[in-house]
Amino acid sequence: MVQRLIYGIDQLSKTVGHAFAWCIIILTVGTTYEVFVRYVLNDPTSWAFDMSYLMYGALFFMAGPYTLSRNGHVRGDFIYRMWRPRTQAIVELTLYVLFFFPGVLALVIAGWDYGYESFRIKEVSVNSPIGIPIWQLKILIPFGAVLLSLQGFAEALRCILCIQNGHWAHRLHDVEELEDVLIQQHAAAGEGREGGAT
Repeated sequence: MVQRLIYGIDQLSKTVGHAFAWCIIILTVGTTYEVFVRYVLNDPTSWAFDMSYLMYGALFFMAGPYTLSRNGHVRGDFIYRMWRPRTQAIVELTLYVLFFFPGVLALVIAGWDYGYESFRIKEVSVNSPIGIPIWQLKILIPFGAVLLSLQGFAEALRCILCIQNGHWAHRLHDVEELEDVLIQQHAAAGEGREGGAT
């Protein structure tokens, strides 16, 4: 039951993360277009800067839960990786309770007020020469924070399971780090040499 709940939250984070990953394509195309018209045609756009921070901001807010579900956030794990899984889980659960959940709850509450006010007045950028609307980005703050808190809840459940079982519950994986792939290839090549020598 708990595993299914964790899996469901992981799937939600994956779906939202994949949807907002399209911001990278839009950002790349827009920036490439701006560089071309600015430096080749000497005719810069009035919207490229605003578009870039809107796309990057949306990606940043909405990809956080996806990254957390993949255990992809930065961690000083030079000590952490030497601990047993149960010790890792105890430390992580303690940090979630003491720091993560209070911080994310504050972000939900403050982000809702901030985003709602921006939506209410239909806020536009004061830095933009064409007054591009930015309320859409600000309203994503509380939604991203709610998704982040949901994923944090799943991670806390994962820690509790690890404390009980002594091993980490399975994570969804749809992207592999190049470092992990190279380590696996190196290990497989080493096994192949040992098998050939015997």
